[in-house]
Amino acid sequence: MFDSLSDRLASVFDALRGRGALREEDVRGAMREVRIALLEADVALPVVRSFIEQVTELAVGQDVLRSVTPGQMVVKIVHDGLVEMLGSDASELAIDVQPPAVVMMVGLQGSGKTTTTAKIAKRLKDKQGKRVLMASLDVARPAAQEQLATLGTQIDVATLPIVAGQQPVDIARRALQAARLQAFDVLLLDTAGRLHVDQQLMDEMRSVADVATPTEMLLVVDSLAGQDAVQVAQNFSQQVALTGVVLTRMDGDARGGAALSMRAVTGKPIKFAGVGEKLDALEAFDPKRVAGRILGMGDVVSLVERAAETINQEDAEAMAAKMAKGEFDMNDLRMQLRQMTQMGGLGALAGMIPGMKKAQAAMAQGGVDDRMLVHLDAMIGSMTPNERAKPQLVNAKRKIRIAKGSGTTVQGVNRLLKMHKEMATAMKKIRKMGGLKGLAGMLGKGGGGMGGLGGLLGGGGMPQLPPGFGPGKK
Repeated sequence: MFDSLSDRLASVFDALRGRGALREEDVRGAMREVRIALLEADVALPVVRSFIEQVTELAVGQDVLRSVTPGQMVVKIVHDGLVEMLGSDASELAIDVQPPAVVMMVGLQGSGKTTTTAKIAKRLKDKQGKRVLMASLDVARPAAQEQLATLGTQIDVATLPIVAGQQPVDIARRALQAARLQAFDVLLLDTAGRLHVDQQLMDEMRSVADVATPTEMLLVVDSLAGQDAVQVAQNFSQQVALTGVVLTRMDGDARGGAALSMRAVTGKPIKFAGVGEKLDALEAFDPKRVAGRILGMGDVVSLVERAAETINQEDAEAMAAKMAKGEFDMNDLRMQLRQMTQMGGLGALAGMIPGMKKAQAAMAQGGVDDRMLVHLDAMIGSMTPNERAKPQLVNAKRKIRIAKGSGTTVQGVNRLLKMHKEMATAMKKIRKMGGLKGLAGMLGKGGGGMGGLGGLLGGGGMPQLPPGFGPGKK
C-alpha cells in the first residue's frame, strides 16, 4: 500500500538530505513536489491544501533551516503532519459497555461489508476472547444472509438463524434479544448496501439504529474507489452518526488517497484496514505506523506483532536451541522461508523494515519476488531427508535431480546452497558472539547490527531472512 506515494516522497526527501544547508526556496520547492505527489495519490484537494500550508509554515522556520540536519527535520515535520492528517492515535472499538455491545456495519454494496464483519468478529474472538454473534440484515442482495452464515462457520462464530421474509428492523430486534438471552459480548449487524447513496438506504439504516442503539457505527469503504470513496464517506457522515471507518482492499491501493483523505473528510477515525482476502487479514489502523511506512521509515512494531502471530513457539524454541549449537540445515532454512510467506511475503515485509524499500526495488530489478520463495521451497522439498539434514551431500548429479523435481534450474539449486552456506556461517558467528544473548546485546548497543537487516539481500541477489529472525523475538 502507498507504494507510488512512498516512492515519490522518497525521491523528494533524498534530495533534501543530500544538502548540508537548506534555503527557504529549497524547502518550498520540496513542498511543491510533496503537494503534487499527494494529488497524484488521489488525496482530496482541500486536504492537500490544508496539509501543505501547515507543513510549509513549520518547515521554513529558522529552527529548521539552521538545524544540524535540516533535511531530516523537514522529513520529521512532514511525518508529524501525516500522522495528524491520518488521525494522530490508533482507535480501537469502544465495546467496553454493558453487554451486548452493538457494532453496526454500513456502506455501499460491494464495499466488502459482509467479509469485514466476519474479519472483525474473528479478531474480537481470537484477540480479545469475546463471545460474538453476527446477524445479516441484508434482505435485498441474494444469498447475503447465507454468505454471512458460511463465514461464521469458517471462523467458528455464531450467526443469527435466518427467518425468510423478515425485514431488517425485525431482524435487528430478534438479534438484540438473542444476544441478551445468550449472553453474547458483542453483536455485529451487517446491514444492506446500495449501488449508490439514496434516501431509502439512509432511512433503513436510521430505523435499524433506533432499534439497536449501536455503540459503534462503522462505515466500510473500498479504498480502491479513490475520490469516489471520499465522496461516499462524506455523504454517509452527513446522514448518520458514524463512529469510525474501515478501509478495505488497502493491500491493492498503491496510491492511498482514500486513507489520507478519510479522517479529514468525515472527522472520524479509521479503525481498521483490510489487507487481504483471508479472514485474518485485518489490521488495526495506527496513524504513526502508516505514516512511517509512507515515508520509508518502516513499521517494526507491526513486523514484530505479525511475527508473534505467525511464528510457532515450538519451532522458534527448536531453532533457538540449534542456533545455540551453531547448527543450521535445509529444514531450518525452509522454515524461515515459510515464515516469510506467512507474514505476507517480501512486499509486505519490505514496507515494515526501515530502509528496505530500496532493497525491494533492487530485488524486483533482479527478478526476485514472492514466486522466488515458492521456488526455493520446491527445491528444498525435492531433496531427500538426508540431503536436507546434510546439504554438503548434494553433488552435481543430485543437483540435476533436484532441479528437475522442482521445475527449476541447476543454477537455482546452486544459489539455494550458497544461501544456506552463508546463513550457516552466520549461525556459527552468532555462537562465537555468545549465542542469542550476545547477538541481542550487539543489536541493543548499535541498533544497526546485522547491517540494518540488510541481510535480507543474500549472495547472488537471492532473498535471505536475517539469521535468527524467527526465534529472535525470545
